[in-house]
Amino acid sequence: MWQRRAFLKSAGAGFVASLLPQQLLALEANDLVFASSIQTAAGGYGAVLMGERGDVISTIELPDRGHDITISREAGRGVVFARQPGTFAVVFDPFGNDAPQTLTSVEGRHFFGHGVFSPDGRLLYATESDFEAAQGVIGIYDATDGYRRIGEFPTHGTGPHEMLLMPDGLTFVVANGGIETHPDFGRAELNLDTMDPSVAFIDRRDGRLIGQLRLDAGLHQLSIRHMAVDARNRVWFGCQYKGAPSDTPQLVGYATMDGEIRLIELPPGTLSDLRNYVGSVAASIDGGCIAVSSPEGDLLVAIDTDGKRPVLVETLRNGCGLAADQAGFVATSGKGEMIGMAGAERPAQKFEFLFDNHMLRLT
Repeated sequence: MWQRRAFLKSAGAGFVASLLPQQLLALEANDLVFASSIQTAAGGYGAVLMGERGDVISTIELPDRGHDITISREAGRGVVFARQPGTFAVVFDPFGNDAPQTLTSVEGRHFFGHGVFSPDGRLLYATESDFEAAQGVIGIYDATDGYRRIGEFPTHGTGPHEMLLMPDGLTFVVANGGIETHPDFGRAELNLDTMDPSVAFIDRRDGRLIGQLRLDAGLHQLSIRHMAVDARNRVWFGCQYKGAPSDTPQLVGYATMDGEIRLIELPPGTLSDLRNYVGSVAASIDGGCIAVSSPEGDLLVAIDTDGKRPVLVETLRNGCGLAADQAGFVATSGKGEMIGMAGAERPAQKFEFLFDNHMLRLT
């Protein structure tokens, strides 16, 4: 974990000196640091670094709504990706020493809200759409050369959303949501009858497709969106159903590089309360628990990865952001609330800003 001492050591004296007294006190009072996109009280957009106790350490402004954030200690930078179908990503110095840099998607592409750094911090990868061909790509950016775009790999599907780097440091896993969009039509979903969601494992070095997994054909409207990796290197995923509202398919499952993909059986009441929508997925520090959220159903669910069953169900109005802390999870909401769950004992807090869909624990 990027704990306080490691954060201060990486940041250096310049960052510490740049903090206001209350910001420095906030950093000193917290062991963990989290990041999230936000909407400000004035209606603008930004991103925030905050301690586990909810103390705000620093903020940056964004030109529009942000989605997920990735941060690399090796690169000394973080990146906030625009909510899809956005055309910007903001590279920022989490230590506050350098001004943010805005990247604009190249012609014919838009961002899908997620990305990762290479283990050495030299490359940034982002899920993007080749929207004229209705195909997903992974855009590749050189972090050592001003984040110049140097190429792309196919994701072997349409509408890629979250991507993760597997623990081996060599394999991407990409959630191809299967939904076609186009900037001319905003967030309109253009192919609901022919959706083809999948989980793709891709070699980071050359873009080679290692394996691709799909659910049963009858579940082709179950868009695979967000993921987390457990202690056994299983990729847990959450889905958003685009079929009839009266249908209640299972929404949470896992995939493996050995070729297994399956949905787990959530109890009918819990499944119904998710309202066919999982917004975020996170793994506990030890990988033994997975948390999922539904802002549509105001629900948080913690799942034991061995037993494949819920061990906690909790309500949080418009709750979506999830990140592991030392004891359980921190959850945030679009109403500006932060709570602890599944072992994290912390009082609920209310902020002047509103949290977006995802929360990142800096690692």
